[in-house]
Amino acid sequence: MQNHYLALGVSSGASLADIKKAYRHQAALHHPDRNPAPDAATRFRAIQEAYDILGDAARREAYDHNRKRNLLDDPLETAREIWGDYFRKLI
Repeated sequence: MQNHYLALGVSSGASLADIKKAYRHQAALHHPDRNPAPDAATRFRAIQEAYDILGDAARREAYDHNRKRNLLDDPLETAREIWGDYFRKLI
């Protein structure tokens, strides 16, 4: 799973305005027409994909939920939450 926050250079708590600003900055740096690097097109596509997901509230929520379930953020806290939910359902 690709870390879209890392692709844009923002934290997971970034606002939509911060995400949009970071996208514009990164897109300008890595656009294949402006950047002669061989990996510029690949990097630009990753930035576009990150913005497509993080710029949409519903897709961002689903992405964050999936990240949390995949233990990418804080494994201990996520494990506590998963087990807490499980035991609450049992009791």
